[in-house]
Amino acid sequence: MLSKTIDMLRNELPVQQESLVLSGEVPTGLVLVDVVNGFCTVGAGNLAPVRPDKQISGMVDESVRLARVFCEKKWPVFAFLDSHHPDIPEPPYPPHCIAGTDESKLVPVLQWLEKEPNVTIRCKDCIDGFLGAIEKDGSNVFVDWVKTNQIKIILVVGICTDICVLDFVCSTISARNRGFFTSLEDVIVYSHGCATFDLPDDVARTIPGAIAHPQELMHHIGLYMAKGRGAKVVSEVSFGTLKEA
Repeated sequence: MLSKTIDMLRNELPVQQESLVLSGEVPTGLVLVDVVNGFCTVGAGNLAPVRPDKQISGMVDESVRLARVFCEKKWPVFAFLDSHHPDIPEPPYPPHCIAGTDESKLVPVLQWLEKEPNVTIRCKDCIDGFLGAIEKDGSNVFVDWVKTNQIKIILVVGICTDICVLDFVCSTISARNRGFFTSLEDVIVYSHGCATFDLPDDVARTIPGAIAHPQELMHHIGLYMAKGRGAKVVSEVSFGTLKEA
């Protein structure tokens, strides 16, 4: 029944996806959203997968692939890490990714990013990374990163497609439209570089306050909403050579 619903949704609300080839000709920055143990590593916490998850594993693999190429080419990378104070809840979610714990750390296959000079890491204590990048003086670490690197294209990967990724994308597009960035032209979401969690209805009914969250359905909705807000969605990302003048 659910698979038929998803197929119907894809037909009624299609997400047209393109292929993206990056050559370095246009300044591009990679943004990784919450690729941390607390959301990606089996059994790592309240919001971590309880068993191996193909969509999440694929997202991690693609995040690693892109991050390695960006770092080899010394292109800018920005990584958001969900990180919460133990005494400040984030309803409706249970405690997760508490600051200083393994939950709030990058997944093991991405921890090498912490030593890369072209990588900016930002711990955030809210769903929306754009808001989480605001400092006490009103400045924004993410906005400064875009301006400093004169980035024209942002490529976004991470988790969850329909929650943290979507909120960040929407805020970034709104900020671009308001003129916060002079260089930024496109915000691009890589569908296979994103993932969300799966919470079937029968399981959700056993958890007070929880609602069903079917993975494939919500992943599609997240992509659809991002595209509707002005993001581009791509299904492939490859790297080409810089054209000679």
